[in-house]
Amino acid sequence: MLTVGLALISAAAYGSADFLVGLAARRSSAIQANLVVYAAGTLALAAYVPFSRSAPTVGSLAWGATAGVGCGAGAMFLAAGFRRAEFSVAGPLSAVIGAALAALVGIWMGNRPGVWAWVGLLLALPAIAVVSTGHAPARARMFAGVGWGAAAGVGCAISLAGMGEAGATSGIWSALAAQASALATSAVAATVTGDLKLRRQGMRLSVASGVIGATAAGVYIDAVHAGMLAIAAVVTSLFPCFTVGLARALESERLGAARLAGLTLTIAAVSLIAINGH
Repeated sequence: MLTVGLALISAAAYGSADFLVGLAARRSSAIQANLVVYAAGTLALAAYVPFSRSAPTVGSLAWGATAGVGCGAGAMFLAAGFRRAEFSVAGPLSAVIGAALAALVGIWMGNRPGVWAWVGLLLALPAIAVVSTGHAPARARMFAGVGWGAAAGVGCAISLAGMGEAGATSGIWSALAAQASALATSAVAATVTGDLKLRRQGMRLSVASGVIGATAAGVYIDAVHAGMLAIAAVVTSLFPCFTVGLARALESERLGAARLAGLTLTIAAVSLIAINGH
């Protein structure tokens, strides 16, 4: 029960952080929003380090940094999707594509997922189809949300694979390496695009998102240490529900039958992959 409770808190925090950075990206830019997010997140996790019971290793730091590159790029893509389309398009799409690709990478590396993970992979296909097509009249916005959401899913898969290789025993150190690497990735993107001037619009939202996201990472690590990784992963994978729920409650984003069906399929696919794919 402790693992479930902590993982549920982590899922709510991750979903809330995604919602806030999406709002921030609509006020400034996806790159700027994530630059501030990861600066705040890195500082927040660094403050958590003195309370950690784990010790870093070269391998865990390297894999954490690799995960951070995927996380940083994926988060920028996701924020761009939130900026251009509804939250209920890019969010669930990135989650199901990320989980499915991470599971396929694991299979390629020699992992043998259970039967339910294969069921989840099969469910991922209709989930992607429904989330991609069950939207709105504004086709240009819909395609933008699908494209950026799919790109975010690839970054999410890299992040999941990297953190999986880092291992749960490295604790906060791999998460800190991931945050710092994501910050560096965002800084490189800002330099390449010339998007270097910080804007005040959305700054507070980005800072709040970074601190909440870092808190989610710390709580998730505690959830893993308190019980089974599979259980923590399943419950945490429900984070898109909180993002979409906040969008519905605070932004009055409409959810038709197709979107609800797509979200339901996404939850089922991601949960089955997570529970039987480790």
